[in-house]
Amino acid sequence: MWGGRFSTGPGAIMQEINASIGFDYRLAAQDIAGSRAHAAMLAKQGIISADDAAAIDRGLVAILGEIEAGTFAFSAALEDIHMNVESRLSDLIGEPAGRLHTARSRNDQVAVDFRLWVRDTVDMLDAGLADLQRAFAEKARNHAEAVMPGFTHLQSAQPVTFGHHMLAYAEMIGRDRGRFADARARLNESPLGAAALAGTSFPIDRAMTARALGFDRPTANSLDSVADRDFVLEVLAAASICAVHLSRLAEEIVLWATPQFGFAHLSDQFSTGSSIMPQKRNPDAAELVRGKAGRVIGALTGLLIVMKGLPLAYSKDMQEDKEGTFDALDALALCVVATAGMVRDLQPDEARMEASAGSGYATATDLADWLVRRLGLPFRRAHHVTGRIVALASERGVALEALSLADLQGVEAAITEDVFAVLGVRQSVASRTSYGGTAPANVHQQAEAWLERLGPGY
Repeated sequence: MWGGRFSTGPGAIMQEINASIGFDYRLAAQDIAGSRAHAAMLAKQGIISADDAAAIDRGLVAILGEIEAGTFAFSAALEDIHMNVESRLSDLIGEPAGRLHTARSRNDQVAVDFRLWVRDTVDMLDAGLADLQRAFAEKARNHAEAVMPGFTHLQSAQPVTFGHHMLAYAEMIGRDRGRFADARARLNESPLGAAALAGTSFPIDRAMTARALGFDRPTANSLDSVADRDFVLEVLAAASICAVHLSRLAEEIVLWATPQFGFAHLSDQFSTGSSIMPQKRNPDAAELVRGKAGRVIGALTGLLIVMKGLPLAYSKDMQEDKEGTFDALDALALCVVATAGMVRDLQPDEARMEASAGSGYATATDLADWLVRRLGLPFRRAHHVTGRIVALASERGVALEALSLADLQGVEAAITEDVFAVLGVRQSVASRTSYGGTAPANVHQQAEAWLERLGPGY
């Protein structure tokens, strides 16, 4: 490849550190698509002959077939996917293969390949995330009335419903999909034709190749086209936030599956045992989803560090953009599928959750609200009165509803028998009818709305 300028080949160590075919072979389909579009454009513009373009296209289709069949011989000596394809093309069609690289560089070639790969992967992730949202909405619809503790600071706060809890994650994943969609819209510009960094003197039609590859438009600046990887960073940022959301749910599943919580059960499909303790049921699928978040976040951090000090335009440092991205998005895709499986598999113990929902005086806010609503107390006074009643119940080691009316009136004389209607956990969740609240009627409505919005094809 360097024949004119170099008299000897690279040393073994140089070849080892320089070669990227060990991972960028994954760009083969995108590389061939970009080359086919480029060759067709060159022929239309009269830069190469129609016969040469036809030979190139036939050869590229044949190479794609070899790669898909697993018969293509990748060579580290040829460094990367681009030169592996071009070398094989030369074997197949001879001299016309040498015309394919007219008016382009590996710099714009890899930029277009990677944009295409990231775009394809975002589309695949979106489909998986839509399925995960559907799993949350189905679970919410089926358990809209199941009462469970709601926590702040991991302390009992107020009763909620299990369905409401599931819909919280449907909302998070909806925002994740929005971030991926935003990133996709920004990356959908074609760098092909930017060449090495300055554009080209050949009369190319960049709009034609952009259309052929499904891009909205060509990139507007040739330096920027080959110099930046912010489109990858943005996708990795969206992936990191998504991985954090999945990790938070995974952490909750790990807690719920413990005997101490006992809120939910995973089947054998998503659990493992212990090599020494026969009684163990470990929620390892959830733990692995939680753990893989670190790989996704690490890929974002790693690429940010690679890019932070690079002057324009292209530097070979940017070859480090792919391995971490491939690994991170592979890991996230697997986690999305695994999480959807766990959500569908998860069986909540409704009796255990409801029994726990009233612990920690979780209906204290309902009592304070009743004091405001029925007695007209200012909320701050109602808060103080409720705090004294909770202290009394705690001192006696009983629940709020176990106190007598006389006990309650000893703190606030105006309290009536009606107060006991708000001290049960079911009454509590039923009263939370504000938009977005945990009332079962709200949960049913929101779950059905999600399922309708997602539709059978998501």
